[in-house]
Amino acid sequence: MGSFDVPLDDERTQLDAFVEEHRGAIEATLDSLTEEQARRRLVPSATTLLGLLKHVTWMQRVWFEECVGGTPRQDLGLVQGPDDSFRLSDDDTIASVTAAHREACATARAAVADLPLDAVVTGHRSGPRTLRWVYLQVLRELAQHCGHADILREQVLAD
Repeated sequence: MGSFDVPLDDERTQLDAFVEEHRGAIEATLDSLTEEQARRRLVPSATTLLGLLKHVTWMQRVWFEECVGGTPRQDLGLVQGPDDSFRLSDDDTIASVTAAHREACATARAAVADLPLDAVVTGHRSGPRTLRWVYLQVLRELAQHCGHADILREQVLAD
């Protein structure tokens, strides 16, 4: 079911649908690529297709495990800032980064399952937020990075 098939008056269902759609879309940008293609740098920054998936995994863990769940980044084993979250290790593969993303998504779903959108979450270093705000922030980041990934994939496949 697409995100436009959800009743318009069910805000939570619609937010979940949009987030899930973008989670799947960013993973799909790695479909049928080689490891080299997924790691190829086409811009001056560390941004790669695989690095984008690694970053959105980190980002979702920050918002759902740190902000909503209340566990500090350091305790989660996460890098402290977004720039480092794009960096790939020699051990990172399409399979391993995709598995980590799916695990982070499952953890995120569980973290918010019993919370209303108006719930105030306090684990983020910048202060309290409503769960609705967290959803919108995550959706904003996912949408932005899906656009980046679409362009990078087009460049990779053109080579």
